[in-house]
Amino acid sequence: MKIAVILPPGCHFSLSQPNSMETVVRTLAQGDPDAEMRIFCCDSDNDHGDLPVHALPTCKKRIAALEEALEDFQPDVIEFHQQLKQAVRVARRFPRATRFLYRHNALKSPRNLLDKWRYEQRFKQMDGLIFVSEAGRRDFLSDFPSQEQKTFAVPNPINVDLWHAPVENREQVIAFAGRAMAEKGVDLICAALPAVLDRHPDWRAVLMLNDWETRGDWAEPHIAPLARYGDRVRVMKSAPLAKVRAVMQKAAIALTPSTWAEPLGLTALEAHAAGAALISSGRGGLREASGPHALYVDHLSAEGLQTAIEALIADPGQRLAMARAAQDYVTRVHTPTYRAQQLRQLREQAVQKKERQRSA
Repeated sequence: MKIAVILPPGCHFSLSQPNSMETVVRTLAQGDPDAEMRIFCCDSDNDHGDLPVHALPTCKKRIAALEEALEDFQPDVIEFHQQLKQAVRVARRFPRATRFLYRHNALKSPRNLLDKWRYEQRFKQMDGLIFVSEAGRRDFLSDFPSQEQKTFAVPNPINVDLWHAPVENREQVIAFAGRAMAEKGVDLICAALPAVLDRHPDWRAVLMLNDWETRGDWAEPHIAPLARYGDRVRVMKSAPLAKVRAVMQKAAIALTPSTWAEPLGLTALEAHAAGAALISSGRGGLREASGPHALYVDHLSAEGLQTAIEALIADPGQRLAMARAAQDYVTRVHTPTYRAQQLRQLREQAVQKKERQRSA
């Protein structure tokens, strides 16, 4: 079975500085080494690693180049990641292939009945829609219940071996990794930290803020008051993944206080795998990612986040037990091999279903 994985414009499939979508694609691909796969992404000088990649131009000729490459490859499965309009435009050219839309976050809800009808016409070009959590799938079906038979969930995997570190003897560090935006709770973290740092002078914080180039203007006023703590608060702007991983492998406490419904929460899985005790908002798929192994802040606010941090600082035994149980949980539940097997079975079943329909 030949599989074409189509990443959206702007994705370079970088090995050293990937976005979360690219990390999921790479981890799933590595979990199924026998698949005959080709990944289509933007042309760049970035290192793609050892997976087969077809680089596309970043200009108006991109779609034409993609269609030509797909004609040459003749895939059995085309998996369009994220962009519905691109998927629909290209899918029409390849009706014999089994075509999936793979969503890493929620589609916008239809504004009216006409908008809903337009969406559903587009979905007709897809043989299946894949979401990264059951929570994401349920949210989609609340808007489009007629699509239930062709929607699926394959929760994101985590390469635990890449992130794994001992849960014992952690540094007294509170760590956050995510985009520099309100939806990730960055403003809440910045408001909660002063009281914690004032009360616990032996603790530090590391804020690893992605997309700084486009979101730094928003984040800067929230971070500025923390400057008075000097090197006790370290801000890493759009840091490479290896540096993010190194911090998480040492931090005692990690934060995912997202204010929006996370599709799943890859940063939560990474924190668990790295051995940190996690404080989470539990929004969207975050509870699916962590199960019972995070400290949830149900009424999310700076004060609530501060209280949760204080609770873990005050109880090292709880921190250690949480971190150990969570690391074991993601090792069992979110492994690349298991998730890749789910995806492989889903692809095979969809291909067989389409073949039966064609021969009927």
